[in-house]
Amino acid sequence: MAHETRTVKFDTKVVASFTDAHLAHTVKIVGISDGLGLVAACEKAAQTTLGEKASAARSQPYYLDVTHPRANKGIVVETLSKLLNIPRAQIATIGDMPNDVLMFRKSGFSNSMGNASDEVKA
Repeated sequence: MAHETRTVKFDTKVVASFTDAHLAHTVKIVGISDGLGLVAACEKAAQTTLGEKASAARSQPYYLDVTHPRANKGIVVETLSKLLNIPRAQIATIGDMPNDVLMFRKSGFSNSMGNASDEVKA
C-alpha cells in the first residue's frame, strides 16, 4: 500500500468487499499479488466480467488496475490527438506492459519494448 500511495499521491484504503458506497467514491481499484499468473488471470476475468463498464489492465506484472472505462492510455491518445490536432495515425506510442496495449490500438504506430511480454508484443 505504501508504494501505491506514493505512486497515486493519495491515501489508499483496503476493503474486504465493495459496496455501492465504496464504488461511488472510488477512483481506482488495484489488485496486488506476488502471484503473477494469478494477477494475469484476474486481469482476463475482470475484462470479461466488466466489459465496457471499466478498464482493467496490468500496469506492472504484480498490479491489476481497474479504472473508469475512459481512464486509460488509449483515451490519452484520443484526447491528445484532438487537443493537438494530430491525426491518431500520426501518433507513435512505446510501451512494455499490458496497460499499454489500449494506447497501441489507438495510435498509428506502436512499438513494444524488448522487455515486454509476448502478449504485449503481439
